[in-house]
Amino acid sequence: MRQGSASLTRHLRVRRVRGHTVLEFLGEIDIASADEIVPHLDRETGRPGARVVLDLGGVEFFDCSGLRLLHRARRRVLDGGGEVHLVCVHPLTLRMLRITGLARLLPPRPALADVLGVSPPSEDRTGR
Repeated sequence: MRQGSASLTRHLRVRRVRGHTVLEFLGEIDIASADEIVPHLDRETGRPGARVVLDLGGVEFFDCSGLRLLHRARRRVLDGGGEVHLVCVHPLTLRMLRITGLARLLPPRPALADVLGVSPPSEDRTGR
């Protein structure tokens, strides 16, 4: 599934997967890391017709600065006629998304495979 990966900062990695640009947020997403992330986020979300996945699977801490990044990415992608998806399973982050209403605008999915329509590899049932 992985087609290419580049760590742009210690808090953001970008990769291309099945025609989507996956922005993987990593570690603590706060005001300091948001300042590092914004230029890269803008470059990746400003392309016309962009297909973007915001993946919060590697996030350990997420505050209102992270919410602003998600909202900014969503607005930029949609303004360019693209599509944007969110992957998130962390309970506290999901709670923040629900409380702020961002979950209605950017419904979280539990896994990247759900966004890409890929089934996880099945086990070999033949016993070999």
